[in-house]
Amino acid sequence: MQQVNYSLMQDFTLTIPTLLEHAATNHAATEVVARQQDGSIFRYTYADLANRSRQAANALMRLGVKYGDVVGTLAWNHHWHMECFYAIPGIGAVCHTVNPRLFEEQIAYIIDHAQDTFLMVDQDFVELVERIVDKIPNVKQFIILGAHGCVPEPTRLGDVLYYDDLIAAQSPEIEWPEFDERTASGLCYTSGTTGNPKGVLYSHRSTVLHSMAIAQPDNLSLSALDCVLPAAPLYHAQSWGLPYAACMVGSKFVLPGRHLDGEHLLQLIREEGVTTGCGVPTIWTMVLECAEKHGLDLGVLRCLLIGGTALPTSVRDRMRDKGVDAVQIWGMTETSPLGTIGRPNRQVAAFPQEQRDVQLLKQGRLPWGVQMKIVLEDGSRAPHDGETSGDIWVKGPWITRGYLHGDGGDQLDGEGFFPTGDVGHIDQYGYMKITDRSKDVIKSGGEWISSIDIEDIASGHPAVSMAAVIAAYHEKWDERPLLVLTLKEGASLQKQDMLDHLSGKIAKWWTPDDVIVIDEMPMTATGKLRKLDLREKYWNHLSR
Repeated sequence: MQQVNYSLMQDFTLTIPTLLEHAATNHAATEVVARQQDGSIFRYTYADLANRSRQAANALMRLGVKYGDVVGTLAWNHHWHMECFYAIPGIGAVCHTVNPRLFEEQIAYIIDHAQDTFLMVDQDFVELVERIVDKIPNVKQFIILGAHGCVPEPTRLGDVLYYDDLIAAQSPEIEWPEFDERTASGLCYTSGTTGNPKGVLYSHRSTVLHSMAIAQPDNLSLSALDCVLPAAPLYHAQSWGLPYAACMVGSKFVLPGRHLDGEHLLQLIREEGVTTGCGVPTIWTMVLECAEKHGLDLGVLRCLLIGGTALPTSVRDRMRDKGVDAVQIWGMTETSPLGTIGRPNRQVAAFPQEQRDVQLLKQGRLPWGVQMKIVLEDGSRAPHDGETSGDIWVKGPWITRGYLHGDGGDQLDGEGFFPTGDVGHIDQYGYMKITDRSKDVIKSGGEWISSIDIEDIASGHPAVSMAAVIAAYHEKWDERPLLVLTLKEGASLQKQDMLDHLSGKIAKWWTPDDVIVIDEMPMTATGKLRKLDLREKYWNHLSR
């Protein structure tokens, strides 16, 4: 008898419209809430989201958008943008989220490099696009997210269309086109590489698998009973995949728009019943400061997912005092972005509280779907001893194998692993800790110094708002650590005060050679510290 090699399971294509239709059918009355440009609140349901997304898809096809076309979005976190997340890939096109906080030259480069043919433009960014319109000749149609009259006319963008008016004439019924689940669905650019920003191209399959992964209890832990607020922008690694995972599980979804200050976010958290939030530490520090200033609690918020940079101990402790669990996650645009998460496994859960706290400040352990190795300078793999650091390489079904148009050349090694650019180690419990970015590592007298560890301790000083440790040139030791600080409003700090604060908490030879207080830290468009600017400014500080 011939051996049977195939199962009898049905073939179900993993595509993004299946997430939307699931939410519309099984969580039809669950709300999607968005703060609009004027600060007012817009709310509708998953059934409404699906209807408007179908209408938008029909409109795009009627305008001539075809399978494989790239449609750009330049927008904040609001309902219009979320509809684009479904309408554009749903017809086999690519949803290219453009970061509006980049330099104008970079924005023009990215739109042109991606070969966007249509561009969805937020009302706030019409003037920005007008300034670069001559540099993006491939864009043949601009669609303003809103209704006619939402922006002054005329514009320099030609015969613009208005999204609300455009879709109003379309049917909310659609037969979603059929295509392979490996079809490209989304495009994000990362500036975390050398040279020009590079494009990371997601697929329907990778997006659905990533959504399944992040919803799991040991990962972001999302359910139909949750209310999720993504303070991570939709243009930043697709807001960590939350617009798709929320539909998959039926969570209430709250979009903060452009209003990412502490007061507006705190209001949404308290009034909308937010249980889960995500974003970089600076966002949640503003929320904490607002709550503490006015003596307010954080409502029913129970979990904050912190990524982008390391979770400061002080933020974790202040959140814990308000009944909120701050969870460290690590990832990058190239990993969709979930790479690791600081949740306890059975062994770590049994640790005493103090030991468990230290363990969970690491970047975390691997979810199913991600493999990782630490590679030493000689090319060998580092042991999982929690001490031996090396370059971090990853692979998995939602991790890129290269950049758009082949930029940067071949990225994968012979085993199919992708280089993250981070440096770190893995301990015997399977937890990875980043000790630095490869370009941020301080090598003093041939020995490595972790800037991240010093920053975490320094930021725990009551006068400190933000801390950054960078390498400065040293004639004898090649490099030495330099500590740069910003202070809380009204606070003061002397150099010796900080050195006393660090004493006994780090190795003596790790002690920064100088402490500098500045008015404002240079930040990236996604809220990360721009250390390159500090290194360039202060590289020769110790030799002056």
